[in-house]
Amino acid sequence: MTTLRDAAMTSKAWPFEEARRVLKRYEKKDPEKGFVLFETGYGPSGLPHIGTFGEVARTTMIRRAFEMISDIPTKLICFSDDMDGMRKVPENVPQQDLLKANLQKPLTAVPDPFGEFPSFGDHNNAMLRRFLDTFGFEYDFMSATEFYKSGQFDATLVKAAERYDAIMKIMLASLREERQQSYSCFLPIHPETGRVLYVPIKHVDAAKGEITFDDEDGREWTLPVTGGQVKLQWKPDFGARWAALDVDFEMYGKDHSTNTPIYDGICEVLGGKKPEHFTYELFLDDQGQKISKSKGNGLSIDEWLTYAATESLSYFMYQKPKTAKRLWWDVIPKAVDEYHQQLRAFPDQKPEQQLANPVWHIHRGQVPASDMVVPFSMLLNLASVAGAQDKDGLWGFIKRYAPEASPETHPQLDEAAGYAVRYFNDFVAPGRAFRRPTEQEAGALDDLAGRLAEWDDAADPEALQSMVFAVGKDHGFEPLRDWFQALYQVLLGADQGPRFGGFIALYGIEETRDLIARALRGELSN
Repeated sequence: MTTLRDAAMTSKAWPFEEARRVLKRYEKKDPEKGFVLFETGYGPSGLPHIGTFGEVARTTMIRRAFEMISDIPTKLICFSDDMDGMRKVPENVPQQDLLKANLQKPLTAVPDPFGEFPSFGDHNNAMLRRFLDTFGFEYDFMSATEFYKSGQFDATLVKAAERYDAIMKIMLASLREERQQSYSCFLPIHPETGRVLYVPIKHVDAAKGEITFDDEDGREWTLPVTGGQVKLQWKPDFGARWAALDVDFEMYGKDHSTNTPIYDGICEVLGGKKPEHFTYELFLDDQGQKISKSKGNGLSIDEWLTYAATESLSYFMYQKPKTAKRLWWDVIPKAVDEYHQQLRAFPDQKPEQQLANPVWHIHRGQVPASDMVVPFSMLLNLASVAGAQDKDGLWGFIKRYAPEASPETHPQLDEAAGYAVRYFNDFVAPGRAFRRPTEQEAGALDDLAGRLAEWDDAADPEALQSMVFAVGKDHGFEPLRDWFQALYQVLLGADQGPRFGGFIALYGIEETRDLIARALRGELSN
């Protein structure tokens, strides 16, 4: 009999494929540090966006897959690059002038424009942790400021001074000639202004672990590379952190992929072993542009969670990580319904199928049952025709369709009903455009209403769907999708919609007849 671990060792689900690559690092010897280290990075130059969450979610899925195939302990570090100088002011935060006055200072030295935390970096770190905690991630948070100032990074920084020429050789090969003239992997933090300086380094004293440079005013300074007085440029910092922490796995977006040889090379120059990497495709906004913390385009985590449960977002993140994905409001209903389809399929699947099912990775193998007897897309259509202002307005219809259901026995459905009303009012209602039926469509609608009047059987969705299908055929719709599109456009004010038989069963036969009558009188399109 195939065990889950056996199935995991051959599973083609991407988290298991990545987990097996990490396990291969320790075929002959367990890690000296006693655990396998997964890391994710966060640049707190702006408010965390949903892509940041996706990185942690996906890394966690790989971590859980690793734990299925290995008994070696694991850790996940979420590392914040909060010592980076603030290069530009994000557009979506208050007190722009205050922030402009603190440009080039480390993010943990920039005042918090929201007035809630000691610094802007601390504010954004807290936002990230709140988001991650909402999803129940298990992680250790690490701040670059703390990492540099506490001395944890000192040994690696001293080694970077000793191997400065080797690091510079890697970096200079990747730079334009003009940039080569002024580049240094070390960025001093000015002792007086506190700003991160992008200045040439005049001398590196490897024996003392010091650098000498001139500031913008031409004054010469000498600083130790340790104790948080100097930081590394971001590319060397990436590789140096891998070496210092002995990172085993890190994923990052496609925009980093060309830098991978640089990160790896610097890690190895500093005595580390390069980690396994995973490059994912980027998230795009409604215009097909990369989402950005500084622009605030795309969806935030809070925005998604206003209209759907956390699991739907995790499901969206699981799907095809190496394919660029549009991350906009209209992906939410599809993600909700597909997630519940996978929940319903899970109990009857074989072990290898279960491990390839996204819900195994979302729920760490402890997969709950779905109580969504009505799809989210159907709830949206019900909210449309019922004029519901809250979820209670939907439950009268739901109970008639599924008498055994109640808010107490079907909490997922109850929560989804509330989300559906909110989503409908915010995104569907403003864009609805009802039209009058053509002569052919009016005849078919009148026939449909007549057949519903004579319907004596139970309101079975499949039987009603067959009847709707038959009406379309009898009235010469070719292809038949034109008939169903007419139903959506005339009765629901949308270009697409649910299986119409299921909609009739949910909304009610008499209610559907009344809806058709109103459409034929022109009341919906007024």
